[in-house]
Amino acid sequence: MGDGIRPAFARYWVAAGLSSIGSAITAIAMPVLVVQLLGASPFEVGVVNAAQFVPYAALGLVAGVYVDHWRRKPVLMWASVGRALCLGLVPILWLADALQIWMLVVTLLAFGAFSVFGFAATQSLLPRLVPSEQLVAANARLDQADAAAQTVGPAIGGGLIGVLGAPAVIVVDAISYLVEAVLIASIHAPEPRPEPRTRNLHHEIGEGLKWTYHHRTLGPLAASTHIWFLANGAAMTALSLLALRSMGFTAYAFGMLLTAFGVASLIGASLAPSLGGRLGAGRVIILARTAYPITWMLVAWAPESSLGGAWIFVALGLQGIAAGIENANEMAYWQTLTPDRLLGRVNATRRSINQTMAALGAVLGGLYIGAFGEQSTLATSVAGFTLAVAIAASSPLRRQRRYG
Repeated sequence: MGDGIRPAFARYWVAAGLSSIGSAITAIAMPVLVVQLLGASPFEVGVVNAAQFVPYAALGLVAGVYVDHWRRKPVLMWASVGRALCLGLVPILWLADALQIWMLVVTLLAFGAFSVFGFAATQSLLPRLVPSEQLVAANARLDQADAAAQTVGPAIGGGLIGVLGAPAVIVVDAISYLVEAVLIASIHAPEPRPEPRTRNLHHEIGEGLKWTYHHRTLGPLAASTHIWFLANGAAMTALSLLALRSMGFTAYAFGMLLTAFGVASLIGASLAPSLGGRLGAGRVIILARTAYPITWMLVAWAPESSLGGAWIFVALGLQGIAAGIENANEMAYWQTLTPDRLLGRVNATRRSINQTMAALGAVLGGLYIGAFGEQSTLATSVAGFTLAVAIAASSPLRRQRRYG
């Protein structure tokens, strides 16, 4: 990367990495809090999993318009502050013996609202920190930081939960968002003066939708990704119940499961730039997506024994490698093909629908588990992952070798 942008990207990278560690810790603490301490039903687990994603449906398209007309660095900074305050409220309510499922849902809804703006800003700021030809490498470095966080975070989280309890451990994530806000504020990045809004809101939202869904390769990719999120929302709800309740995983064992995912993601992210350059963007994305149905078949068929636990570890490792390979290439593909003036809207549109589908999948997954059990829910999720692969593989994306 060029000398002029290296310091800015370095701070951005460190900020993202620290925040990812906090999030990885919360990924262990939150299911333990909900399933074991609050005794949530399968439906309540699904609702909690969905809560932070629901704001994407309500705010996502609008947030993209405003991010395209605001400076992106301040948006990202204040979104991090807001998320820190939301997470900090959880242990306070617990200490006051006032935390209930509905309060946790409301808190996560607010967290999700700040995340809507934060994600639109972060994915739109990166192309201003690195030149376009280095976006795959930059995204891969961010994924490596995230994967490293997924490696150490769950292990740290599982250990801390045993000492401090799940509610107190969530404070670590709140602090990480505050540190992220400080680092983002210190970045010196060239941000041109945003263009004033000259058209009505509906027209500007329409521009983002048109680019996202009418593009010959981005449209099918978006549709495939939406279905992936629906299936993954249900699958992750089933996984937390299967591991923590049916198979009796401890908080530490559940943390080690996500640690295995992090190690595998780090490996995948390290392979992403070379595989993308060798095979092409479209083929790499499709190839990686074929791993997800296999992953969740292994989880669905895992026996409720120590051998079943090993199967789940292998399955999450496979998913981690695939996710690490795919994500950097997919993000760079979107960032390269989308004009800068539309980045906020396109990123927010895509993220909005993705997270709406994840929320729907989590809620439906909770209901389905209550009626038919975890294995049946996972089998249905496998069908969804398979459909996502089929949509991408049957589109012009399979012939797309270049980023642009």
